[in-house]
Amino acid sequence: MQPLAEHDMDVGGIATRALELEGDGPGLILLHGWGDSADTWRPLLGRLAGYGRRAIAVDLPGSGAATALAPGAMLPQYDAFAAALVVQWAGRRPVVVVGNSLGGVTALRLAERADLPLAGVVPVAPAGLDMPRWFELVEREPVLRSLLALGIPLPRGVVAAAVGEMYRRLAFSAPKAADPAAVRAYAGHHATRDGLARLLASGRRLLPELASPFDFAAIACPVMLVWGTRDHMVPQRGARVLTEAHPATRLELLDGCGHCPQLEMPERLADLLAGFPEPALALAA
Repeated sequence: MQPLAEHDMDVGGIATRALELEGDGPGLILLHGWGDSADTWRPLLGRLAGYGRRAIAVDLPGSGAATALAPGAMLPQYDAFAAALVVQWAGRRPVVVVGNSLGGVTALRLAERADLPLAGVVPVAPAGLDMPRWFELVEREPVLRSLLALGIPLPRGVVAAAVGEMYRRLAFSAPKAADPAAVRAYAGHHATRDGLARLLASGRRLLPELASPFDFAAIACPVMLVWGTRDHMVPQRGARVLTEAHPATRLELLDGCGHCPQLEMPERLADLLAGFPEPALALAA
């Protein structure tokens, strides 16, 4: 089993942090969701190590330890970063881009580019396929609203606990199913009132761009769409939008899983990735 390496790297002029596995097979690039970080992929990376699979997870611009986003539209900045990562990390071999939520939007948009060395893309509960509800649920959260309204300094632990509880209730099929390490990692990135305010401001800025972000006719590589049947944040009915517009899409529904299969069902997701884009590419454990 290959060890997981954590290191800093530069991607197209953006400083970021990477979690990387050496290995074989089509490389897997893992892109996280809104407000999250590369840490969300740690359970999955542990399973992929057992397959001897090459993989890398990074902090997207404006998230985790990465450089902040520039002014202007957000999705084109994610596109440019992800495309640069593909070119930089792929070498001569095609790679598979896997993205959860916002990362799934980025993965699907990369699939429209025939100039990139892509073996396929795997959007996992991607935003942008149906009317989004995730941000409305977050912004209406009464505890978070109360924290922002207070005019006194707040301990990091108080803010982190509130953000962690929000994440636990919305991102998982059930709060008790939440991975404690993943909750701590997510909350740690937004553990001050200013950090929480920046998170919500980024959501307001992003939301209009998710109204119609795709050109399905331009998809130029295999697509496997993965969705949990108990996703509280992004409606599963969005899967139909993609499968009707691009009938070659392979759809995998994970019964009882919430918004983040990489945390709730990492073994199942690793098995799916090991057999994509075709069974012949699966590696022996």
